[in-house]
Amino acid sequence: MLETAELGRTLDKAQYKEALPALRRTLLDLQFQLRDTDRTIILILEGLDNATKGEVANVLNDWLDTRGVEFHAFGPKSDEELERPRFWRYWRALPGRGRIGIFHSSWYTGTLVQYALGQIDDDTFDRHMQRISRFERMLAHDGAVFVKLWLHRSEKHQKTYLKQLDHEPNARWMVSKLDHTLHASYHRLVAGAERAMRHTDHREAPWTAIEAADHRYRNLMAGEHLRAALAGESLVDVSKVHREHHHTDGTILDKLDLDQKLSKKDYRQAIDEKLLTLNKLSWQAYHAGVSLSLVFEGWDAAGKGGAIRRIMRGIDARVAQVIQIAAPNDEERAHHYLWRFWRHVPRAGRVTIYDRSWYGRVLVERVEGLTPEHRWHEAYAEINDFEEQQVEHGVVVLKFWLHIDPETQLRRFNKRLETSYKHYKLTNEDWRNRDKWPTYAEAVEEMISRTSTDIAPWHLIAANDKRYTRIRVLEIVCEALKARLHDQAHKERHKHKSALNGDE
Repeated sequence: MLETAELGRTLDKAQYKEALPALRRTLLDLQFQLRDTDRTIILILEGLDNATKGEVANVLNDWLDTRGVEFHAFGPKSDEELERPRFWRYWRALPGRGRIGIFHSSWYTGTLVQYALGQIDDDTFDRHMQRISRFERMLAHDGAVFVKLWLHRSEKHQKTYLKQLDHEPNARWMVSKLDHTLHASYHRLVAGAERAMRHTDHREAPWTAIEAADHRYRNLMAGEHLRAALAGESLVDVSKVHREHHHTDGTILDKLDLDQKLSKKDYRQAIDEKLLTLNKLSWQAYHAGVSLSLVFEGWDAAGKGGAIRRIMRGIDARVAQVIQIAAPNDEERAHHYLWRFWRHVPRAGRVTIYDRSWYGRVLVERVEGLTPEHRWHEAYAEINDFEEQQVEHGVVVLKFWLHIDPETQLRRFNKRLETSYKHYKLTNEDWRNRDKWPTYAEAVEEMISRTSTDIAPWHLIAANDKRYTRIRVLEIVCEALKARLHDQAHKERHKHKSALNGDE
């Protein structure tokens, strides 16, 4: 979910200097207008360390009229707070109407720290996040506008950042022992952040991850998101802020090396081996009751069908089915959009392969205007929950986005025109979708950002070379099945050992 905040985006000094005056002027104008409204702005800063959050809070303090801003940071509870329910301290800190509240730490912080350090379990963490979700929705319905920013760095950049602060006499005080302890639990903290976002990212209070490695990019993005909230811009308008400032390294899709190839010789050697392994693992999974749900999305002509056919060559057709998703029929339209996918959740030991999927809600339905903005935005949380329920039940969920460049797509389109038995693969809709490539790319980027979770991550596959694509997909499927079977065998051995020892 946070992969899109590790792309190396930067803003040079000249660009920052050019953009800053207009932003600061607009922020002040909008802040003055806010005073005469019933709205409240609640800006939450969360991230990997206190220093980064403090830097952003100080920048915003400099840009805004502090007479209309309240800053809060929650530390250890006072005796007064300990004598009352947890949310008492948060209620007391809420800004009044017409004001801005900036939370350097918030109702998320303590629980994220406890989770990162292994002091609370998943259920306790989830209960608190569900309470936060209800709390924020209630405030939003009363006129609060939320800006929730996760200030993110890769593990490598975070290590470098803390080391720099440690060696600067005037900045050393900004880094605490806890910051270093949390960095040692980096992956656990990031997993907690993603888990929190799954529970609390909704239309009334959406999360945004901001890449924080470059301070100029970070500051400008934080300011732009606050500006968008003050201006009452829609979620689509807010997402444009990201696109306008991706100055350096592009999007997560741009990071894929599309030149990866496999020779015919290497492909022939690999394909038989992978299919034999898949056949063996799929039968083991069948007998162990391990089910598999494979989701294939990607550009038209990216090779989804070819990859699916190779998988089916390795799995007995008696235990697998391919579901090809097209526009919903009358019966499906009469139900919630997830209804038709719930119908195909695989039984224990079986395999369901989706040729396109529930992600149509946030791709084609979004781009083509078939679903209102508030409904497709709500779908991110709905989809994450749908996938989480499957994984919790034991289903192995693998999601593939097959990525090609426009030039490769055009070559494949033309080849389909030239080959009589491939004519059926090319439709007028394919050409229309191609014309909307940039708009679809924006939707794909947000889809990956909001639904690539620790329990069901996206696998982005370079698909310019079909041979490479097919082998890579088979490798991922086999690796996932092998890992699940290993974990299940380990649990069974532990259970058997406990029974022999008379443990409950």
